[in-house]
Amino acid sequence: MKEIVELKQGLSKDLTTNTVNIRSILEYTSDLTIKYASVAGCDICVITCEGMVNTQTIADLVYSPLRMIEHSEYTPDELMEKLGSHILISVDQNSVKTYGDLSDSFMSGFAVILADGVDYGIAIAVQGFSTRSVDRPATHSNIRASNEGFTENIKTNVSLVRRRIKSPTLVIKNTTAGERSQTAVSICYISDKVNPETVKQIESKIDNIPIEMILESGYIEPFLQESNNSVFTQVGVTDRPDNFAAKLYGGRVGVIVDGTPYAMFLPLLFVEHFQTMDDYSGMSSFTTFTRILKYIAFSISILLPGFFIAVTTFNPEIFPPTILFNIIGAEQKTPFSILSECIMVILIYEILREAGLRLPSVVGHAVSIIGGLVLGDIAVNVGLISAPIILIVALSAIAGFVVPDLSPTITILRFAFILAGGLMGIYGITVLSATVLFKICAMSSYGVPYMAPLTPFTLSGMYDYFMRRSWRKLAENDFTVNQMTGVSDNAN
Repeated sequence: MKEIVELKQGLSKDLTTNTVNIRSILEYTSDLTIKYASVAGCDICVITCEGMVNTQTIADLVYSPLRMIEHSEYTPDELMEKLGSHILISVDQNSVKTYGDLSDSFMSGFAVILADGVDYGIAIAVQGFSTRSVDRPATHSNIRASNEGFTENIKTNVSLVRRRIKSPTLVIKNTTAGERSQTAVSICYISDKVNPETVKQIESKIDNIPIEMILESGYIEPFLQESNNSVFTQVGVTDRPDNFAAKLYGGRVGVIVDGTPYAMFLPLLFVEHFQTMDDYSGMSSFTTFTRILKYIAFSISILLPGFFIAVTTFNPEIFPPTILFNIIGAEQKTPFSILSECIMVILIYEILREAGLRLPSVVGHAVSIIGGLVLGDIAVNVGLISAPIILIVALSAIAGFVVPDLSPTITILRFAFILAGGLMGIYGITVLSATVLFKICAMSSYGVPYMAPLTPFTLSGMYDYFMRRSWRKLAENDFTVNQMTGVSDNAN
């Protein structure tokens, strides 16, 4: 508590007291740099953080203007007024009045100028730390759409959004989250499209996040969700500036967190997991076909293994005789039940997938090839696992790749349906399917139903659901998420 009180204290008029106190608060950290000088008869100092500032920038914006001040005598107040209003010019410049402000500015790459006899300072943005340049999106790749992806620098990310929405209605509100990390967060929305109540709720939730260290957007995501007891996320995540800009135009609120190449948007609809930017670059008829294909792939990825086990175990008469005899012949060579085999193969697949993700790309590809070809072939040949199970799990895994945003959800639901089908047959599959459907239909995010526009049904919203109408039709229907049927006037 002592450190917090000191950070809230106002700066002293004594320069020595200020420098001693800031060294004490920062516990004499080695990257604190303080340069003393005498300008126009006043003692001043420039406080910077080693490695966080650009030496050429600080020379041009701070040291050179200080040397150019005429030799006239100024009082400390007159000197600081002249520096802040006429001499020091920067895109990002603010006043520092407390030790907390001084500490935050110092650690954010600002040069802070203090003068003896004045109880405030001037912070000049001279950041020079290394950042990654704009590159291709890591996850949401497209054919015809933009190849620019977000980076870890929040200012770069905001500029990528602003470049796409050159409108005065695009509002960017900057704040911080995390008591210790003081992570920069930008809340973005289009003022004439968004629900103001949603903006207020999101701002309040970000301001009251209890986590002290926020290093990635995933730290904030659970606090923005209306409910955390569902396998379906209520927060959209994208690494594409064009996709993010499209969501803002659709009435969403965007959240960009410094240090992560992903941006979040709220509220999220279930249908948006099956949409990509390429959907709006090609023919509407082909887009409609690919969207239907994605829904089919999603159903196959979560239902196929469980349904196969249910039919094989409880209702084998459903299979044609030829297929049934082949399955029976393959299963007779294995020592485990079909449920045990399926769980075993799924676990092995998840282990290989995790290994492929965490290892370097070259080694990761090798692991995938070895796991898919060698282990699978040997397991079938020695009689540990039957070939039909390998085929079913492979089809389910490949279908899950079609909807990458739902990968965690697919993994959990796939296991759930396998257990339901293995223990209770088709009845278990039916009950679990109904439970999942009822659950997602009951979900809402900031007053917007999760399954809109399908339920509650909104005819105008269906133009961009299973099918996508041509741009001639979409242009006539300037539709936002807040116009869905069932949307409450105030966020819940």
